[in-house]
Amino acid sequence: MTLEQLAIFIAVAEREHLTRAADAIHLTPSAVSAAIRNLEQRYGVELFHRVGRRIELTAAGRLFLVEAQATVSRARGAELALSELGGLMRGTLSVHASQTIASYWLPPRLMEFRAAYPGIALTLTLGNTRTVANAVVSGEADLGFVEGEIDEPALAASAVDADELTVVVGPAHPWAGNMPPGPPAIADADWIMREEGSGTRSVFEAALLRMGVAPEKLSVALVLPSNEAILSALGDGRCAAAISRLAARSHIDAGHLVAVDLPLGGRTFLSLHHKERHRSRAALELARLCGAR
Repeated sequence: MTLEQLAIFIAVAEREHLTRAADAIHLTPSAVSAAIRNLEQRYGVELFHRVGRRIELTAAGRLFLVEAQATVSRARGAELALSELGGLMRGTLSVHASQTIASYWLPPRLMEFRAAYPGIALTLTLGNTRTVANAVVSGEADLGFVEGEIDEPALAASAVDADELTVVVGPAHPWAGNMPPGPPAIADADWIMREEGSGTRSVFEAALLRMGVAPEKLSVALVLPSNEAILSALGDGRCAAAISRLAARSHIDAGHLVAVDLPLGGRTFLSLHHKERHRSRAALELARLCGAR
């Protein structure tokens, strides 16, 4: 049984007239008659009474009409759904992003996407570089955005922007307004760090190694899970922290924190997707809007 056969049966059943049904669906009366006859013969059910030159539905035909109409309606709904999904009129998109990107870089781009495609339901989940990469690998996330390097063969990464780390301290800290510290002072200072697995921490530890400071020898006073928590904790002037300049900019501009002239290098913001999973048009469009190639 095909959808075309169902559509022919419905046209005839609703009109109880072969010629009028044929005209309505742009087929010949003989083609319509053959389609009805094939249905009846294949399933051994009489769908119409032939009364002289008229036809009328049998009891079985009336029951089948309800099912046929519902089936064709669902098929049309499925066709519409595919059309809308393909046309970005509706759908869902799960995005996971590491904290700096999710808090400071991604929101304006999500708003731009939302304005262009209001029918797409967007969800954003925060994590760190490691948890975001894991979410994309498992299929929990359609797209991921991270600022740390990843080593995951299943993922494809595209550069979308760049950022740099800066060391920040409170105004009362000995480094505020003074010459940049050397390696011994860096090793002796108290630091507030992001958690293991964060892109911020991995970039900072790589910079320490370039300066000849062993990351494991650093005096770590606190490990905090967010940029906001670190920025808040720095105010008393006891500790230093390496943090995204993007995240710290408003605090530095307001004079609540001081940037230390200690070059740590830049890092690249990356868009992640699974190499072997098909990306929806919504995922492709958000990646394009964010600058992914």
